[in-house]
Amino acid sequence: MQYTIDKLIKLLPKTPQELKVAFIPTAADPYENKWFIKADRDEFIKKGFQVRDVDINGKTEQELFKELKDVDIIFVGGGNTFYLLQKAKESSFDRVVKELIEKSVIYVGASAGATLAGPDIEPIKVLDDPSKAPGLKSFRGLSLVDFIVMPHFDRKKKLVYEQIVNEYDKRGYKAIPITDNQAIIVNGSKYVRV
Repeated sequence: MQYTIDKLIKLLPKTPQELKVAFIPTAADPYENKWFIKADRDEFIKKGFQVRDVDINGKTEQELFKELKDVDIIFVGGGNTFYLLQKAKESSFDRVVKELIEKSVIYVGASAGATLAGPDIEPIKVLDDPSKAPGLKSFRGLSLVDFIVMPHFDRKKKLVYEQIVNEYDKRGYKAIPITDNQAIIVNGSKYVRV
């Protein structure tokens, strides 16, 4: 995470001390051990960002607008992508975040948060358990980007990821595997894997 935040800092219009981050830990709700959420939050704090936790679970659209209206960055952490998408739709976070991005708020996603930004989360079923979101009726993601992030890519999963990339390419989706030390930086319609 440190590597990714260091890359992010270089792209920001202000110093970390001047920026407010809404830290969304919701995707980790199904897990007992949330060490990865604490590690990500601690890294933002260590770098000097003003961090505020915003759990989208159980919130209304109006509550989310109120909590997110003055932030510069929305960080959506890792966990179960299916659970996260269900909570994003139930709370209208899927609509709220799009409106805020149009007002120049920066979206940053880690793991589930990165996959959520794409057009479809179905490919992530090789990593996450869809049964954690029994109320989810559709796997359509936020469509903030036109590709699907496949996080946690390593050599052990190479063959599985290659099959997924090929399968979804045939369906018209681009799936991009990234390791835990990589990020995809998006600016308008252009993106680069770093």
